[in-house]
Amino acid sequence: MRDITAQGQTVEEAIQNALKDLGTTREKVDVEIMDAGKKGIFGIGSRLAMVKVIEKHNQIETAVQYVIDVATKMGAEVSVDVSEQGKEVSIQVSGNNLGLLIGKHGQTLNALQYLTQLIANKDTTQYKNVVVNVGDYRERRYETLALLAKKMADKTVKTRRVVHLEPMPSFERKTIHAILSEDKRVETHSEGREPYRYIVIKPVKG
Repeated sequence: MRDITAQGQTVEEAIQNALKDLGTTREKVDVEIMDAGKKGIFGIGSRLAMVKVIEKHNQIETAVQYVIDVATKMGAEVSVDVSEQGKEVSIQVSGNNLGLLIGKHGQTLNALQYLTQLIANKDTTQYKNVVVNVGDYRERRYETLALLAKKMADKTVKTRRVVHLEPMPSFERKTIHAILSEDKRVETHSEGREPYRYIVIKPVKG
């Protein structure tokens, strides 16, 4: 976040001078009046108004720029599309060398998403849930998780034994919980501590 101190004949003039120097608009900044100024008599004893103008933390712009910076440093040429619905923010990445951003089993992408969310929610009380998708990876991963969930549900019903899945990020666990919530043969819950938290699937008694 940038900030600047500016002066003017009035507080409003000082604010406008600061906005011009920052190249931004009033709704994107916070204003701190340091000195309201003084007109004086016939110019004697007059004092300019002074304000400090601070750019507000733009969570989405910060998140997008972070993703682009990381991608560039990793050698990927990307473009980014953003959609926002309430607290949910989706960052869709497309371009070349996208495999660099996904990594083995999506580990690099999951780490990028985690860090992007931390960056976006730093110094603000307006929490945003950020999802980063590279190409169609999330869609393909959903299909994989759906198949895994069904397979493990069938296994726990057939063997009548509890099944433990491998550790996975919270948003992937939520996906499996949601999918299996429709299967009345089984019930699920998560155990362990992040980042090693995992899903437990067990057959419903009776």
